[in-house]
Amino acid sequence: MSALRRFAVASLTGVSAVAVVASLAPTAAVSAPPPDPRAKAPAITNLQQATQALRGMTLEEKIGQMFVLFAYGPDAAKPDARNTALYGVATPAEVVAKYKPGGWIYFNARDNVTSPTQLATYSNQLQTAATNTGLRIPLTIATDQEQGVVVRIGPPATQFGGNMAHGASRSTADARTAAGITGRELKAMGIRQDYAPVADVNVNALNPVIGVRSFSSDPKLVSDMTVAQVQGYQKDAGIMATAKHFPGHGDTRDDSHTSLPTINHTLQEWNTIDAPPFKAAIKAGIDSIMTAHIVVPSLDPSGDPATLSKPILTGVLRDQLGFKGLIITDALEMAAVRAKYGDAEVAVRAIEAGADQILLPPAPDVQFNAVVNAVKSGRISERQINESLLRILLMKLKNGVLFQPFVDPAKIPSVVGTPASLAAAQKIVDKSITLVKNNNSTLPLSNTPRKVLVTGWGVATTASLGTSLTNRGATTTVAQTGAAPTDAAIADAVAKAQVNDLTVVLTQKAWDTTVTDKLAKQQKLVKDLLATGKTVIVVAVRDPYDIAYFDDAPTYLATYGYQGVSMESLAKVLYGEIAPTGKLPVDIPVAGQPTTPLYQFGHGLTW
Repeated sequence: MSALRRFAVASLTGVSAVAVVASLAPTAAVSAPPPDPRAKAPAITNLQQATQALRGMTLEEKIGQMFVLFAYGPDAAKPDARNTALYGVATPAEVVAKYKPGGWIYFNARDNVTSPTQLATYSNQLQTAATNTGLRIPLTIATDQEQGVVVRIGPPATQFGGNMAHGASRSTADARTAAGITGRELKAMGIRQDYAPVADVNVNALNPVIGVRSFSSDPKLVSDMTVAQVQGYQKDAGIMATAKHFPGHGDTRDDSHTSLPTINHTLQEWNTIDAPPFKAAIKAGIDSIMTAHIVVPSLDPSGDPATLSKPILTGVLRDQLGFKGLIITDALEMAAVRAKYGDAEVAVRAIEAGADQILLPPAPDVQFNAVVNAVKSGRISERQINESLLRILLMKLKNGVLFQPFVDPAKIPSVVGTPASLAAAQKIVDKSITLVKNNNSTLPLSNTPRKVLVTGWGVATTASLGTSLTNRGATTTVAQTGAAPTDAAIADAVAKAQVNDLTVVLTQKAWDTTVTDKLAKQQKLVKDLLATGKTVIVVAVRDPYDIAYFDDAPTYLATYGYQGVSMESLAKVLYGEIAPTGKLPVDIPVAGQPTTPLYQFGHGLTW
């Protein structure tokens, strides 16, 4: 009898869902994690309590487990008016008590994060709230710690260069190590699921939302890196990994946060380009897959986004690819998924399509009640809800949160941002720096004392590089100009360049004149600096594509990330302490000619 069949029988005969889950764990499609020597075996009383709590689960409680919520603020007991406006209750603990959600997500932009120790305490507070409800099922707490340009928890947590930096190094071993370190740190903070890795294949240089979040434009490299990170998160760290964004967000010029993109790949192109990383992740035992708010006519001609598409989520992901783990939507608060239907209908259609969990509903009461009513009316069967509940509980059993939801905040310093982890991260990022041009043999720099101007994008990034250069004997001036420099800021940078021996200018999506820099002022900054005749080193600290817009720059590097660890690696390359070994993981096309390569995949200079 299949796991889902046994669950259906159990729900009809009154057998405890936890008992069913516990009995299925050794043979279910989702394998159990390796034993944690620090973990204590669950006491039988805990199992009995969970069994009793689940035996009489109401429909509303089952559906609550299918929602992943957030709350404003860093403390579960602290009221916040923004919570009252969204949920009708003021504190995060009250949100948990009201909805009994199955999942929770942390955001630094929503004031959830002040430090790793605070997060560990916050996680315990939320789990106390969850286990104090009548249901008593702990939360699966998640976050987006992709590393690189998408992180929710900054230093002292260990920082890495991100996916495209791993792609540039070509080291799957390093990608796995990075995921393992990240996963162990998250687990210490009470976070049992990372919405990573990104499995999208970035074949569009003008993609505004993926870019360096992707490992590469090569499906094989993306597949290999995705598998490595699944192993790091799940096998090495014992948390859930989440491959995203199915069926593949790598070839779009629209941002699904603000509009609904269409991917016009043929079925053959989808099978060749987009599908391989997800197939590889499934074969590697990925725990969960996140949907994309994109239209893919070759997979579903209805015009519905994949998140709401039964042909895509059930027909392709479940039936064709054989995925048995959790399907979670991307955030339902995003504009792309809300464009065609109202909020209530979106939640119902996502579950009809095959989603197990609803992430960030923008109208929680409306959407929760809509799903309840859809089941009561027969539009959605309770059997389908039970199947999703089984998958949710299996994952909670697998990642340990079902019986051990609490963490010890006192252990944070021994796990998060340790000297060993920071050193490992630095070595990994060192391998990613890519030297694209060195026409005048400007690099490596000699150790001769010199005056250096660091300018361009990023307050923290320019300051970080300035510190790294100062530590190597340079007299450094920092003049940050931002993502869309003013004419005055450009003039000031040019004037400073005239009185310095060397200028390092950092660009960040200088190619993006639609959103980031509508007047192309970063491009103007670089060109005006080059016109001084002084030595200028241009560095793309995000997408490597920027060089297409100022290819007359004689010296150009790509770091794929702008964290301090990446700037330290850049400084090491500039001064010849290490040789650049990164290779482009994407083609860089000629500006305005997306199919004509300027620099090809695999290009990278060294000495």
